[in-house]
Order: sequence, then structure tokens, then C-alpha cells
Amino acid sequence: MAEISPLELYILIHLRRANADYANAIARRLKLPREGIMRTLRRLEEAELVKRTPGSAIKRSEARFKLAPEVRKHHLYFTLSRRGEHLLRELTKRGVAQYFRARYAEEAFEVLEFLRRAGCENHLQISRTLSLQAEKARTLLEALREDGLVDLCRAKVLKRKHRRAKPKRETRTHHRYYRVTRLYELVVREGV
Repeated sequence: MAEISPLELYILIHLRRANADYANAIARRLKLPREGIMRTLRRLEEAELVKRTPGSAIKRSEARFKLAPEVRKHHLYFTLSRRGEHLLRELTKRGVAQYFRARYAEEAFEVLEFLRRAGCENHLQISRTLSLQAEKARTLLEALREDGLVDLCRAKVLKRKHRRAKPKRETRTHHRYYRVTRLYELVVREGV
């Protein structure tokens, strides 16, 4: 369960909702490069969690997000395999919080939810608020950043609306400030 990455988890969730889809559509939804999504789909195919759809045309009943009743396939469409459906069913029983706790650390879901509500925040404020050691908070944030769940806030000055956990009119960034990415928001919203 914890061995699949958050991107792979989202793709499985998306394919469960869409029934069949292609890399470009998933990449547009996540606002990520198509090549990375295609590599991930191929890894999932090697792990037998997804499979290619056969045929030269696809109907709306097979691909729920299509607008036309039937279209010719100009892309490589993927769908969930039986093994992928079983994995998602197992994840649904445990929940998204358990997935993040098993993959990263016991505090991972709380840190991500705090960042989702707070906007941009640094590791020191997170460690104070959630009673974590500062070094543990920083290493956890970097691990989450490697998997694309957290990103850096690049602004030199953060306004009140960007930093809701410690509202001041403006904050000069002397530390690294983190925020959750679209991938995390979609996994939680559409999640398991």
C-alpha cells in the first residue's frame, strides 16, 4: 500500500472515476508534464495495476469524461485492471490519512492538512504548532516535496492571504515556506 507513490495513487483514483483515459487528459488535470504521466502509466502497467484498452474507437460509456458519443482513438487509453481495483478497494477501507501515515510518518497527514488550511508556512511554525521537532518537520516536508505533495512558495514577501496560520499584513521570507500542491488537493478531494 505505501509503496505506490501519491501520483500513482491519483492516477488509479482518476481511472476509477473516468473508467478509461489517456496521459494528456490526466496531465492537463494535474497541470504536470505529459511525459512524467506517461512514465507513471507505464510503471503501473508493468505492475499490472492498469491495462491498455483494445480497439480503434472508444464510446462515452467506456470513457466517462468524453463529450462525444464515440471517438476514434488518437491516444493510448488506459483503464484499471482487476488488481488495481482491488488495491483501491483496500485503500478505501483504510483511508487517505492512513496511506500518508504509512508512507511517510505518523504526523504526515496532520502536517499536510495544516499546510492546506494555512497556505504558505515554514517548518519552524509547523513544528511549534503541531509539537514536532524542527528537524523532523523539515525532513518530513522535504520527503513530501520529493513526491510532489508539497512545493515551495517562491515569493519574497507573503501577504496575509497567503499565510493564514500567522496573519500579519506582510511577511518577508527568511526561511523556506511550503504549500500543498494540486496533486495533494486532488488526492484528498477525489481520494480513497
